[in-house]
Amino acid sequence: MVVFALFIISKSGGLIYNREFHAGLQKLNSNDLLMLAGSFHGMHAITKSLCPNPPVPPPPSSTNAASLAPSPFTHRATGLEVLETSQFRMQCFQTLTGIKFLLFTEPQQPNIDTMMKKIYELYADFVMKNPFYTVEMPIRCEKFDRGLDGFVKLRG
Repeated sequence: MVVFALFIISKSGGLIYNREFHAGLQKLNSNDLLMLAGSFHGMHAITKSLCPNPPVPPPPSSTNAASLAPSPFTHRATGLEVLETSQFRMQCFQTLTGIKFLLFTEPQQPNIDTMMKKIYELYADFVMKNPFYTVEMPIRCEKFDRGLDGFVKLRG
């Protein structure tokens, strides 16, 4: 199975990381990549607002005095998560802080959710724990690149 590329988009819609692992997608120049990231950010926001509201839980009954407090982690609308064509599949994972990870793979690629979690783990370990990294700025971290290379080559 093939992983084509990974994009990481900041919470403000800027492309902070892009990496091509395997040829197969059309080559884009840096301006096209920035426009793609901004366009996806806008589409994601629109589709998030189009999602129906989750069902509201019933109010606690007076007979159940030991009812639990409402959870602050209610189900939130997530927006566009998967875009699949005959040529590729784009999977989006958005963190609680608003960072979006876009992974482009073959349509038949199995276990994409586990791949996204591992990529997020690599991001947290090598980028966010790097004292020299500034949030929302382009990611230039050799350990992150090597970690991704090792992980993707094991899958491919």
